[in-house]
Amino acid sequence: MPDRFSTATRIRALGAQAQARVYRATGRPRRPSLPRGRNRLTGRAALLALVVCALVVALAYPMRQYVAQRSQIADQRKQAEQARQRVEELREEKARWQDPEYVKAQARARLHYVLPGETAYTVVRPTGAARGDEAAGPHRGDSDNAARRPWYANLWDGVDHADAAAPAHR
Repeated sequence: MPDRFSTATRIRALGAQAQARVYRATGRPRRPSLPRGRNRLTGRAALLALVVCALVVALAYPMRQYVAQRSQIADQRKQAEQARQRVEELREEKARWQDPEYVKAQARARLHYVLPGETAYTVVRPTGAARGDEAAGPHRGDSDNAARRPWYANLWDGVDHADAAAPAHR
């Protein structure tokens, strides 16, 4: 004759009997257990968890966009402040160039202009041989040397170099 109960049901019953014997032997009262058929997660709790997850998913992208836009706004404000500072510097420079004395001073310093009646002196540095460098000189092509010379000297040296490098036509 087949058994009416499954193996799982018999094991559950044996476990409950063993638990009751242990509690009787220790003298402690037995805790009431939850009915086996009921789950701790109710339908309402599952629905609440589902709604919370949906809200988190729905709000994640807009929050990321919000944070990114706030960062862009901060960057734009910083760039605008730098532009304002640059405009202020340029206004100050424009005001300086409106002064005729400043223009004269710049012409003298940058273009080596002299006023009528003044004598201009140009100090020529010794060639590289005096310093121990045979390759130094006006035709060396060194950028440090070219940066220290007036622009017109560099221009004339460029013309000389181009003329010297041109092949002779027969």
